[in-house]
Amino acid sequence: MPNPYGAPEISVQDVAAKLTAQDPFVLLDVREPHELHGASLPPGTFDLVPLSDLAARQLTALPESAQVQDAEIVVFCHHGVRSAQVTAWLLQQGWTNVLSMAGGIDAYAREVDPKVGMY
Repeated sequence: MPNPYGAPEISVQDVAAKLTAQDPFVLLDVREPHELHGASLPPGTFDLVPLSDLAARQLTALPESAQVQDAEIVVFCHHGVRSAQVTAWLLQQGWTNVLSMAGGIDAYAREVDPKVGMY
């Protein structure tokens, strides 16, 4: 299902393949910290940058690895709406290689790995 922001997307299967292959890319989780208790990818595979922090601190909230405008970045959230919003915003700011994980971590749990959890 297309997201309401028209942001480019990547499937959860493609993200899983990138993680398995250990491809170099930045995986940004824009959920709030309390949401990690319900579902989470393995520690060390992603950077947590809550949408509330991005709203307050803007681009300075990004980890150093995501500060490079041509860095390959995949953004995810619970269902894919917040990540699409952040993806569209980063593209408007001049980033060139940003994708939203379609369906969010919920789709990842349903379609790839139920061990990440659901809420």
